[in-house]
Amino acid sequence: MSTKGTALVTGASSGIGATYADRLARRGYDLILVARNQGRLEEAAARLRAETGVKVEVLPADLSVQADVETVERRLRADAAITLLVNNAGLGPKEGSLGSDIAYQDTMIAVNVTAVNRLAIAATDAFAAKGAGTVVNVASVVALIPEMFSATYAATKAFVLALTQSLQAETAKAGKAVKFQAVLPGLTRTEIFDRVGKSFDDLDQNMVMEVGEMVEAALTGLDQGELVTIPSLPDPADFNALNQARYALGPNLSRNHAADRYKAG
Repeated sequence: MSTKGTALVTGASSGIGATYADRLARRGYDLILVARNQGRLEEAAARLRAETGVKVEVLPADLSVQADVETVERRLRADAAITLLVNNAGLGPKEGSLGSDIAYQDTMIAVNVTAVNRLAIAATDAFAAKGAGTVVNVASVVALIPEMFSATYAATKAFVLALTQSLQAETAKAGKAVKFQAVLPGLTRTEIFDRVGKSFDDLDQNMVMEVGEMVEAALTGLDQGELVTIPSLPDPADFNALNQARYALGPNLSRNHAADRYKAG
C-alpha cells in the first residue's frame, strides 16, 4: 500500500476526475477509479500503472443508480486503506430549467446531490473513526452566483458547497481529524459541454480554464489548507469578505419575534 494511502475518485474516466487521478497517482496515491464507462477506466488504470507504478483498481458504477452508489459507499466504509475521497462525478445542464426535461433534472440531482451526500458522509464516518482522512467535493462557482446559470444545476452545486462547510464544522466541533475541501471551478475545458450538445468554442475563452491547471490549483489549495478553493479567484480576501458578511447575519437569523419591518401597522 502507498504510504499516502488510496484515493477514491468518482467521475474518473474523463475530464476533472481523470486529471485528479493522474495528479494523485504522481503524488504517490494508490487509486480506486469510479465511473460508468468500464472500458475507459481500464485504459486509464493501465496507463497510470505503467507511468507511475501505483496500484490502480477500477470500480464501475453509475452514480444515478442507488444500488451502485451503495456499492461505492460500502467500499468507502470498509476499506481502511482509503485516505482521500474526490467526490467529482456530476452532470451538467442541457439547457435552462424552465420547460426542460424534468427526468434529466432528477438524474442530475441524483448524481450531483444524492450520491455526493451519501459518499461524503460515508467517507467522513470512516475517516472520523480512524482519526484521519480528506474529503474533496467538487462544486462550482455557480454555487456563489446562481443567477448566472441553470437553476437546478446551480442549486446542486450550492448543496455541495454547503455540505462541505457544514461537515467541516460538525467534525471540528466533535474533535474529529477529518479534512475537507470544496473546489469551485469556473468554466473548465472538459467533455461536459460535449455531452450536452454544446461547445466551448462558443464561449469567451478568457473565462475557460484548462483542466490540468484547474486541478493543479485545487491541489495546491488543498495543500494550503483551504476549505473552499476557487482556482480563478486572484484575491482570497474577496471570498473572506463574503464569509464575514454571512457570519454577521448570524445573531439575527433566528429570533423570538419578527423584525419590526414585518409588523402590521
